[in-house]
Amino acid sequence: MDNKMFCFQCQEAARNFGCTQVGVCGKQPATSNLMDLMLWVTKGLSQVTTRLRSEGKPVDKDVNHIVTYNLFQTITNANFDDDKVVERILLTIAAKEKLLASLSDTKNLSEAARFNNVDTTTYAELAKTVGVLVETNEDVRSLKELIMTGLKGVCAYTKHANNLIKENEELDAFIQSALSDLLAKKTVDELVALTLETGKWGVAGMALLDGANTGAYGNPEITRVKLGVGKNPGILISGHDLRDLEMLLEQTQGSGVDVYTHSEMLPAHYYPAFKKYPNFYGNYGNAWWMQKKEFESFNGPILMTTNCIVPPAASYKARLFTTGATGFPGCKHISGSIGEYKDFSEIIALAKTCPPPTQIEDGELVGGFAHEQVFALADKVVDAVKSGAIKKFVVMGGCDGRSKSRDYYTEFAKALPKDTVILTAGCAKYKYIKLNLGDIGGIPRVLDAGQCNDSYSLALIALKLKEVFGLDDINDLPIAYNIAWYEQKAVIVLLALLYLGVKNIHLGPTLPAFLSPNVANVLVENFGIAGISSVEDDLKALIG
Repeated sequence: MDNKMFCFQCQEAARNFGCTQVGVCGKQPATSNLMDLMLWVTKGLSQVTTRLRSEGKPVDKDVNHIVTYNLFQTITNANFDDDKVVERILLTIAAKEKLLASLSDTKNLSEAARFNNVDTTTYAELAKTVGVLVETNEDVRSLKELIMTGLKGVCAYTKHANNLIKENEELDAFIQSALSDLLAKKTVDELVALTLETGKWGVAGMALLDGANTGAYGNPEITRVKLGVGKNPGILISGHDLRDLEMLLEQTQGSGVDVYTHSEMLPAHYYPAFKKYPNFYGNYGNAWWMQKKEFESFNGPILMTTNCIVPPAASYKARLFTTGATGFPGCKHISGSIGEYKDFSEIIALAKTCPPPTQIEDGELVGGFAHEQVFALADKVVDAVKSGAIKKFVVMGGCDGRSKSRDYYTEFAKALPKDTVILTAGCAKYKYIKLNLGDIGGIPRVLDAGQCNDSYSLALIALKLKEVFGLDDINDLPIAYNIAWYEQKAVIVLLALLYLGVKNIHLGPTLPAFLSPNVANVLVENFGIAGISSVEDDLKALIG
């Protein structure tokens, strides 16, 4: 097979098999291959750090940050810049070489751990020898990539927490140990166990980020978010990183420039700490995949703090800025490492020269139903369940995407019985949050907990309901799961739910391409994982 690349980590994998010529996301073969090389050397670094820990020697948090950053950089739609990937490869090699000198025992290290080639002209060819398809056993490859995809997701959570100066050394040690294990020969049973262990540590990663966000900005509260536009020029901030938003809001005070959220940044409006900024105007647009049209009409500069970037049109590319692990060739990158202050003055100056955003909708959205807010409403919710006013909760969190098949989630939400409440987090909400689905005794029928990063709230809410109703099994709750996935953070959410014992999850619009038939069967038989079918059939299966 004449593959220029091979990537099957996201839901858009070509033919639900893999992107082999160019990524559907826009990632070029050279970028994909360099990312394969970066992941390989990161596994090598992780083998060294894991051995250091086994010798009782500490690993500096800066090394932990290299690993989490590297995995985060490879998440779908985060970084398209070859030069930045090469920079990370060289940085990783340098860190590993320094640590090797501290090892008492360097015997039996893998080739990845010994790799010290800094001749970047050779990387294009080397990368072809370390990609996904090097593992020839289909089931082993499937499980290893399921674990790697989950690790990328948990590293996204960890990286955001690190930005707020929150660490979990045990979590970092697990991530690196698991990466080291992916270099070794493992049986299918060993890899199945590691998959569930990844889910366990996924919960820890979500808890770390939840504590970091709420500790810094307060617990989300019920909030009405404006969808229209003001008369001032604006800056649109997208992605997930709340620390970047905080710095931008601080620097725009008194500037005459308003700040708008886009896509996954919408839930920032729910945090009390951000409500003190008078120029924090509202939300502009919808899910990530509509950004080409919406970034055009916004008129002002856009700051991408994390995924998801769609390769920009030439008409607004000069207005698109990246920061953190994101990057796109030709777009200005705002530097700043963990704990460092980022200077957004260039973005603010550009905004002042731009016309205000063009209005594309009006009205408002209601959200802020993270765990503490729902706990405050617990008596009301429990009474509604006991009276029969609420018959069922449906978790419809996850990701949105551009495929027409995702209209299924809009139609499913519309078809749900009026005594059903949707629990959501992530950009999947854009498929139904603007529908007028009403409320049940004052409880909105769509309870938005926040970003995909806030999926931890959905798990806590389920566990709280289990406690309140005195149940032994989380699967006895009146909760069904119909989750839309697109990228790696949704996969770690899935693995976390499996670790928590949740069964009979429906996952769509397709099952991941990296699941071999045998691995998919294991998930079906042991956990009741299923794909989606028709709205009518799935309503019968999930709601009854």
